[in-house]
Amino acid sequence: MYVHGYSNRETQRLLEQSLILEELLHSGTRYSDGSKVLEVGCGVGAQTSLLCKRNPGIAITAIDISEQYLKQAQKVVSDLGYSNVELMHKDVMNTAFPDESFNHIFVCFVLEHLDKPLDALVEMKKILKPGGTLTVIEGDHGACVWSPWSEESGQVWDALIKTQQELGHDPFVGRKLYPLLMDAGFDVDCVLPKGVYGDHNNPLFLDDVVNQIIVPMVDSVKKQVIKSGKVTEQNWEKGIKDLIHVGKADRSSFFYTWFKGVGVKPSLPGKV
Repeated sequence: MYVHGYSNRETQRLLEQSLILEELLHSGTRYSDGSKVLEVGCGVGAQTSLLCKRNPGIAITAIDISEQYLKQAQKVVSDLGYSNVELMHKDVMNTAFPDESFNHIFVCFVLEHLDKPLDALVEMKKILKPGGTLTVIEGDHGACVWSPWSEESGQVWDALIKTQQELGHDPFVGRKLYPLLMDAGFDVDCVLPKGVYGDHNNPLFLDDVVNQIIVPMVDSVKKQVIKSGKVTEQNWEKGIKDLIHVGKADRSSFFYTWFKGVGVKPSLPGKV
């Protein structure tokens, strides 16, 4: 299950988020022309369109488990005029691709929503060519701070974390990328923090990060949280209001960290 649901607002958030964070997350990722690249968990095509834009000479296969999101992804890439993408309905836990099918694999905001992220990485390594790279980007909800802080804003953030954990998923997976890549048998090229910070020296960016990414992400779990009793509706509304204020007040600041890792499939025979 996807903790944030499949609403139109969530689709909008994913598309806006990709543009706001493009340079932060995609900088340094470049694939040579002719490469066969697999995007795992393409969702609505937000990252797919950026891969196409920044790597016009590659052939992309983009997969997702949601047929609803695949339809939206098809519209996104078609509207932007990209023709080097094949969208497929597949489960990352069992892709059914032949071994060593792809030169590179790109995974963004996926592992945190899986029951068994290590098993998914092992599956990806099977279908990656020796010497090929896996680029994985994940957030860490424990690496998020803001000012002014309020008890209610802290409650709604904690409720998002607990709701995701109750699904058996990991909102702290970003900090675990290095051991996950190692345990899956990759040679780890790097794992780097990708922190985003905003204050009123750049008010538009601060507002974009908080109110186009963070607030809609948190508010997507409102129904589950209120129903479970984790937070009262009154406190929820106050917490969301306080978070919105962080994105707009002239003395506010906000910080969050994603992690970006690159693993290489070993080329040596017999290496795990």
